[in-house]
Amino acid sequence: MHPRFAAVTKAYDVRGTTPDQLDAELALAFGRAYADEVGVSEGGGEVVVGHDMRDSSPELAAAIADGIRAQGGDVLLVGLASTDLLYAASGQLDLPGVMITASHNPAGYNGFKVCRAGARPIGLDTGLRTIAEAAGELLDQPAGALRGTLTERDFLEDYAELVVSLAPVSGRRLKVVVDAGNGMAGHTARAVLGKIDVDVVPLYFELDGTFPNHEANPLDSSTLVDLQAAVTEHGADLGLAFDGDADRCFVVDERAELVAPSAITALIGTRYLAQQPGATILHNVICSRAVPEIITEHGGTAIRTPVGHSLIKAEMARTDAVFGGEHSGHFYFRDFYLADSGMLAALHVMGALAESDGTVSQLMAQFSRYAASGEINSTVTDADEVIARLVETYADQEQDRLDGLTVTADTWWFNVRASNTEPLLRLNVEGDDEATMARVRDEVLELIRR
Repeated sequence: MHPRFAAVTKAYDVRGTTPDQLDAELALAFGRAYADEVGVSEGGGEVVVGHDMRDSSPELAAAIADGIRAQGGDVLLVGLASTDLLYAASGQLDLPGVMITASHNPAGYNGFKVCRAGARPIGLDTGLRTIAEAAGELLDQPAGALRGTLTERDFLEDYAELVVSLAPVSGRRLKVVVDAGNGMAGHTARAVLGKIDVDVVPLYFELDGTFPNHEANPLDSSTLVDLQAAVTEHGADLGLAFDGDADRCFVVDERAELVAPSAITALIGTRYLAQQPGATILHNVICSRAVPEIITEHGGTAIRTPVGHSLIKAEMARTDAVFGGEHSGHFYFRDFYLADSGMLAALHVMGALAESDGTVSQLMAQFSRYAASGEINSTVTDADEVIARLVETYADQEQDRLDGLTVTADTWWFNVRASNTEPLLRLNVEGDDEATMARVRDEVLELIRR
């Protein structure tokens, strides 16, 4: 692979700093190779292209479009989009899609998320490596004339109608604080929430790829401070925080406390099981064990998966699962082309709350059974050596290697996974109570950091 593409090609997308790693020249070559991979070259079809609000995104989107058109493919440009809006367009129009975004990364980054027609994912082993290798060979070859057509279409209304139809909200009127973090939820939330009976308190809806208020990364608890304060100040029923490309959503309850994404997975899973008894629900290896327990108690089939969206989408297709959740705040829906949508997850939570008489904390209490550590990162020089040490230390406990190492005992479990992109080990621990979790967490961290 060409060194420039090797530096930016990740497990699920292309991502790097701009303009030193990602620029129009690289985007043009990527667009050409992508057109060939998805079969739209030489008049073979059309690609839908959208982009986020980062300063570099319009230029990169234009270069990707030029690359597709140089190969003889047509482009439908939907302009400003959240990633799930792009997936909706790819699904509804049955077209391959390219989204220009670096998701929750800081302002200096950008990237490309790509899919086949019908929002089917493309990851490293399902086409992304092939595209990156071919694009590297095209870097120094002139693109030639733009033979394909370029059409523009605003897809925001179609997207809003779709997600509201999939998760209607009815019942009592809710007051909701929404923190868009100056990201793409500032574009989509007004359109979607304007269709339901809800009182919205907007935070940072102005699109600004420099993220002047805080990074659009709800996984970092420090970015939730303003949302939590606003929920308290306004006496809101709940708060919603979206990441930069709005494909992830985190929920804060009426007490301004974060609701665990595992609990949201269990809640949405039970909503689907009420409509489709016996359905299959996916949960990844770092979700709370309350999730499979609750799915099974409600008559569903719970299937455990590795972490990562292309893996989960493939497993959803294989098992015909109706829904899947990740503890990182990604939620996947069969009726949304197997794709993830933070907005659709938010609508499900609001729908469940509006139908109930209680608060979010009361609603979610039944789905929160255990004490969790949250993800703890440790820098290591040899991840394999550390994992081998853990395998030996916990040889008397149940172990599996579905994704990293999971060790399970009667009253606790932990998972350790290596990062795809950094010399890090990621630890998640859960226990029957806080004391058990803390004891195991400290014990495992000592072994990791020895």
